[in-house]
Amino acid sequence: MSNRLPPAWAKHLRTPPSPKSASPKAASSKARSHRSHADDLLLRQALEWQQAVRLSEAEELCHRVLARTPNHPLALYILGTLGLDFDDEKSLRYFARAVAEDPQNPYYHLSLGETYLKVSEFTPAIQHFQYALELKPDLVEALCALGDAYNAFDKGEMALPLFEKALRIDRNHPVARLGLPRALASLGRMDEAAVHLKEAIERRIAVPAAHNALVRTRKFAEEPPELGAILTELQDPGHGPEGAAALHHAAGKLLNDLRRYKEAMDHFKKGNQAGGHTFDLQSYRRWVDGMIATFTPELVTSRAAFGNPSEAPVFVVGMPRSGTTLTEQICASHSNVHGAGELSKLRRTANGLGVADRSNVNLGQSIAMITPNLTRALAEEHLAYLRERAPGSLRIIDKMPHNFELIGLVGLLFPKARIIHCRRDAIDNCISCFVLQFNKAHSYSADLETLGLYYREYDRLMRHWDKVFPGRIFENRYETLIENQEEQSRRLIDYLGLPWDDACLRFFDRGGSVNTYSNWQVRQPIYTSSVKRWKNYESEIQPLIEALGDLAEV
Repeated sequence: MSNRLPPAWAKHLRTPPSPKSASPKAASSKARSHRSHADDLLLRQALEWQQAVRLSEAEELCHRVLARTPNHPLALYILGTLGLDFDDEKSLRYFARAVAEDPQNPYYHLSLGETYLKVSEFTPAIQHFQYALELKPDLVEALCALGDAYNAFDKGEMALPLFEKALRIDRNHPVARLGLPRALASLGRMDEAAVHLKEAIERRIAVPAAHNALVRTRKFAEEPPELGAILTELQDPGHGPEGAAALHHAAGKLLNDLRRYKEAMDHFKKGNQAGGHTFDLQSYRRWVDGMIATFTPELVTSRAAFGNPSEAPVFVVGMPRSGTTLTEQICASHSNVHGAGELSKLRRTANGLGVADRSNVNLGQSIAMITPNLTRALAEEHLAYLRERAPGSLRIIDKMPHNFELIGLVGLLFPKARIIHCRRDAIDNCISCFVLQFNKAHSYSADLETLGLYYREYDRLMRHWDKVFPGRIFENRYETLIENQEEQSRRLIDYLGLPWDDACLRFFDRGGSVNTYSNWQVRQPIYTSSVKRWKNYESEIQPLIEALGDLAEV
């Protein structure tokens, strides 16, 4: 968001000329002018330090301005940008205060809306994007952000005209150029998406990202010209580490399609190295230890009466790439089930309680602070959030895979919630993570050994939840689902407490948006080529197999 600071500054950094009159009123005005000028200088310096990633110093300057000029909107706005990706809740508070002080600034509404979108609060996000567009109808970023919000809210068809309008305003805007094909792909219109991605590449717009998206619009049976183009682009250092990572993963995907597995794995490894992500495994282990020690069967039993008895919430959890999207699509094909996609609401609640904080050495104290009244209030708020998406559905699915870490919290809030745990062959699952360009939130997947050790922690925690909630978690084994789709699908629907619906066998015919790396696969009938896929890479992945130890089914 910092790249949109200059337009927001334009309104504020205009220090008026010093008054010539020496009257008391003029003197007061002159003092205000001096203060405004000083504020401007501090905020300019704050911006420079932010761009130099000297964030604590930038924050200190903003607070100095606020101490002298309370509720200075630009200082609040900059503080909001400083919190992004570190503390989104703090960013929300600062952006909201900036909007309250200067409700006519479209950039403040835009940033507040984007932060709401990051935490899956779609309704306020959409409202603020609409406010921004009322104030500045040609604000391309707001058009694109509103398109992304509709896409994430399962309204991909409403996103398309917004991206199209954005491109009419600025034909070369990178967010619009990539946003339109992303919306088309989410609706299953892969051929159209490919046309737009090729045009972006021809126009030299976001080339690495466009190549990465293009190769995922279909599966390749013979070598396409795109492979040579991608390898040529990899010679250009101007794409930077992130661009190189995207290009290496694009090349790997193509080579994997062509069954040139050794070359593919070489590119996947280089792509993950270029991303530069590292993961603190020891800190994660300590956090898992804390969760296991805190969420005991006795604790859950003693608090069972405090939660909301609704049976509407369904949580589909597991490692990424374990079949969560396929499972959701099958269940959501039922007339009484709504698939809400990957929601961050539970994580946001956990963050507020200190439960998800991996540096929290007092998890037990954090849980002890959750009173019966707070439990009921949080559950009611969460249920209202779900109901907003599907007021009439009997079951509403949140398929955020990493909610596997927070099943204890689910049990406290919703003692009757259904939890579907998607489990897949450990090596296949890990390889499927490794070959994707995940963001830094999934930094555990950038190194084969670390990935295997992380998987062991996931497995350890899931085995604990099975002991805490005996018989309550339905394990949906990917290979079982692939082997006998109808039988396992019927088990899933029965677990949800619903009568069978034949539409569940035609999950790939569902309309609406699918926003996941799997949006191509889930629109195909079930296929078996992903089972034991790891054998194609066996000689290249020994560090992973060794790290998995007895979990590796070799």
